[in-house]
Amino acid sequence: MTIEVEHNGKLISIIIKNSYAKEGISFFTPDEFSQQLAYMRHSAGKTILPHFHNPVPREVIYTQEILFIKKGKLRVDFYDDEQSYLESYILEAGDVILLASGGHGFEVLEEIEMIEVKQGPYIGPSEKTRFSGITPDQVKIKT
Repeated sequence: MTIEVEHNGKLISIIIKNSYAKEGISFFTPDEFSQQLAYMRHSAGKTILPHFHNPVPREVIYTQEILFIKKGKLRVDFYDDEQSYLESYILEAGDVILLASGGHGFEVLEEIEMIEVKQGPYIGPSEKTRFSGITPDQVKIKT
């Protein structure tokens, strides 16, 4: 199962639930994204030829990040580019999320372990614009 969070025709996020399963390779992101996300499932005995990746100059304008939830529960709140709240989803162990655009905030619902992957190098606090989030009575959890 996958969930695409969109606002005004713009992709905000892709959530891949732990229950997702499909044979072969499935790409979830368009080719122009600076972060590519795919699911792969192959039977025993499948070989992938040895390879390396050639140098390709790329320009990254916006940071896109991927979170792998190893343990626990996390609520993710989505915001548009004007910092207006859109909706929330609950992520659980085994879920993966690509944060592609807009804003986001989190609340840890159960002790969490997660892995984050994003473009580098990290340039420090000036890389982010922080803003006030929602109050508990404003949360709209989607399923």
